Parts: sequence; structure tokens; C-alpha cells
Amino acid sequence: MHPKNPLFQFIGIFFTIIGCVFFIGCHSKIKNGQSELTGELAEGQKLAAKYCSTCHLPVAPELLDKETWKNQVLPAMAKQLGLEVWQNNHYFQNERSAISQSDWLKIVAFYDSLAPTSLSQTVVPVKPLHDWAIFSLKTPPKDTTFIATTTLLAINKTDHHLYTSSAENPDLLKWDKSFKSSVAAKLPSPAVAIHFSDTHNIITSIGEMKAVDLPGGAILSLAKNQKNEIQNQPIASGLIRPIQTATGDFNNDGLTDYVVCSFGHNKGGLYLIKQLPDKTFEKIPVREVAGATQAIAGDFNKDGWPDIMALFAHADEGIWLFLNNKKGGFETKNILRFPPVYGSSSFQWVDVNKDGKPDIVYTAGDNSDYSRILKPYHGLYIFLNKGDLNGDASRFEKTFFYPINGATKVIAKDFDLDGDIDLAAIAFFADFEKNAPEGFLYFEQKNTKPFPDFIPHAIPVSQHGRWICMDANDLDGDGDLDIVLGNYAKGFLNQDNFKPNWGLSLPFLVLKNGK
Repeated sequence: MHPKNPLFQFIGIFFTIIGCVFFIGCHSKIKNGQSELTGELAEGQKLAAKYCSTCHLPVAPELLDKETWKNQVLPAMAKQLGLEVWQNNHYFQNERSAISQSDWLKIVAFYDSLAPTSLSQTVVPVKPLHDWAIFSLKTPPKDTTFIATTTLLAINKTDHHLYTSSAENPDLLKWDKSFKSSVAAKLPSPAVAIHFSDTHNIITSIGEMKAVDLPGGAILSLAKNQKNEIQNQPIASGLIRPIQTATGDFNNDGLTDYVVCSFGHNKGGLYLIKQLPDKTFEKIPVREVAGATQAIAGDFNKDGWPDIMALFAHADEGIWLFLNNKKGGFETKNILRFPPVYGSSSFQWVDVNKDGKPDIVYTAGDNSDYSRILKPYHGLYIFLNKGDLNGDASRFEKTFFYPINGATKVIAKDFDLDGDIDLAAIAFFADFEKNAPEGFLYFEQKNTKPFPDFIPHAIPVSQHGRWICMDANDLDGDGDLDIVLGNYAKGFLNQDNFKPNWGLSLPFLVLKNGK
């Protein structure tokens, strides 16, 4: 046989199509104008809903392609249910299995039969302009002796300095206006977040970059002593891959408490680090589920007590609201929930349409787990607030979606100073092979009705790096918001046979705002 002969390809495709139609047709019937599964496929669908919904939303077969289901996701999920897996497609039951081998094979058949061969990519609703918009480029001098692995990049609007940390050099570096760096503090592991205040800075130090459940992370307080030296004081240690910390006085005792997102791997959660009168701290679980990604503190129900809104990814994905019960705990409400393949990565709580109610701007695009393929549902979303957080906490309506492969973070601010909210988005898992400019996009909101109306700009910076972190603030003190992008230049490549074509040694760049 000659497998590359077009005739043989046609015959193979023809009989594959006929076989699929015959197989599905024999296992479905029409009800109310729609196809309803019957037989083994119907059983597999029910079993998938039963066993998957205990940990996360059930995932429809069409959200991933056939090969990814069979060779990546299903073998990983089988292990979670206690099955033994050999060569990715042989499953064996044992005394620890939560599901029988026969039932699991029905689930496999359900996904294998209904999943597409490949995913169709979504066409962008508006093609981006390839220009600089309101920005101009500034970069530090290149040092080709190292590869950039920036994990933290933040602007301190008080002293107008940049602060960075990296996987190769975890120390906190301070950069002046001429891009000269100095060590601001010695850190035990790479910093991934920083909270600036007038008296001290709060550092989130991740501990272990790899996806393992090692308790090496910490929250650190950096403050000057009487000798004007920066001292590093631990607030909490033994955390599993913490990636962000928020502050607030959650029991109204006049002492600052902290909320930490311990992303972890199989372990982790959202924790309240409560400050006690003797200046020690107590760790209290708020939601002990791996994947805690981002938290903000605020009085969301206007009762005078600070609450928490948090994004979870990794498995049971979504945004949860934790309302302060004024007794040391929280009442939990789910606001938005997403399938576990979405890769929830960031959100902003901001009034985008100027109706007086904050909305949710959200990105999905983390793509470093079991399904490392381009996904048409990755991108930038806006959910408009249609409810009341005192009552119905789930009335958020999707009104905007812009596809961005591997979207990592969004910042929602008025960058062009025209009175409305604009958006800046980075994508660490962009389609670098065919659409590298989507690695950084700026969405200029047009002050028009009806909402939404954005002009996307593909700022030409893809050749300079691969952006894993971003911040926006007034770096040069001229009254507008500048954007800084942090470069993590190595590893995490999901596209076969693709070699990086971006700058490897530039730790960051600055997009100076010209407004």
C-alpha cells in the first residue's frame, strides 16, 4: 500500500466517515429535533457526569481532540480514580479503584466516539492593528550571558522604580530610571508577587517552580530597620507554591491579615493568615483546594466587613466569593464556573461598561497540564454584572470574548485617559508558530454605545521575549500608566518542532505611555 497516495487517503477518509456515522447512528435517536445518545454511549455519558462532577464540571467531548483525550487526559484521570494505566490505553482495576474497569471503558468509548479529530480555531471578531497605539518601547541593556527567567515584574508608583525576581536569581532586584539594578533584598526562592505599602512590602516567594507539592513557599515582609537596612521577616512559611497575596483586616481588630493563594499541585488552597495580638500568625483554610490563583479583598456586600473574591484553576475552575460572616469565617458563593480544560489564569473586578456595578474581566489560557494544544475557548472574556452580591451572586452575563491562545493575564485600566476602561493582555502560551503577536495585545475601548466596542492593537514586541508577567502603573511620574512585560524565555514549549525566535536575554521591557 501507498499511504500517501491521494486515492488511498480518500478511501480511508470515506470509510472512516461512514464508520463514525454508522457507529453514532446506531447509538443515538432523535428527540425534540436533537440527537440523544443511547446504549453504551449514553451509559458512558452518565458515568462521566457521575465521576467527573465530584471534582469539577463535566467536560464535553468536543472541548478536546480525540488524541488528547485518549493519550493524555483520560489516562491521567484514570489514575485519579485509582485505576492502573499501562501504555496510556490499557486500564486495570485494583482494590483501590473508585470505578470498575468496565465502567471506565464506557467513559473512554464516550469520549473517543464523540471527540473531534482536531479543534477548529476561532476567528477573531476584529483583526488587530499592528501598531504601537499610545506606547513607545524602552529596554534595559542586553546581557547575553544569561537566559531571562523573570518571575516577578512590578512598578512601585511611590519611588518610580521597577522590581524583579527570576528563577535563576531569586533575589529582589531594584531598577532605577537608567535601568541600573541593585539587590533590594535576598530571597529564599523566586518572588512571583509583591504588595507595596508605605511601611513595608509583602513578597510572595513561590518555593518550587515545578509542579510538585513541596512546602517551600513563604510570605515575607520587607521593611527597613533603624540602620536603614532592608530586613526580611517571614509572615508565613511552609506554603505549597504560593503565587499571590492580598491584605485586609478581616476580623476588624486593627491588625493586618493576609490572604494567600497557594496554587500547589495536588494540594494547596486559599488561606487566611490571621495576625494575632502578639504579632504572630495563624493559618486558617478558606477553601483548601489546589489551584488558588488570584484573590482580591474588598467589602463586596457593603456590610462594613472585608470579604474575598478568588479565582481557582487547575481542576475545579471558577471564581468564588467568600463573604465575611463576622465570626472568623466566610460564607461561600460561586460566581462563575468553568470546565477544567479552560486554564483559568487571571481576572479583574472593574466597572467596564460604566453602569455603576463592577464587572469581571477574565482570561483563560494556562496550557501546561495534560492537554497542551491550542484551544478555541482560550482568550479574553467580559462578564457583565447583572445581579446583587447580597443575593444572587451568579448573575454575570458573558458579553465579550476575544480568542487569544494561551491568555495569561489581563489588566483593566484607563490607559488612554479618555474616561473608559481599556485592556492589556499577555499570552505565555500563544500560537508562536502562526500568530506570535497575540503574545501581547492592547484593547482600546471606544467611548461609544452599545458596549462592548474595542479596537485591538498587536503591539510589535513578540521578537523581544515571551511574556509571563505584566504590571501597569506610572513608572516615570508623568501621570499616565506605563506597562512593563517580564520575559521567561525558556521551557514550556507545546508546539512540536518549533524553536524560540524571541529574545532570550532581555529580562523585561517597558511600554512607555505617550498620553
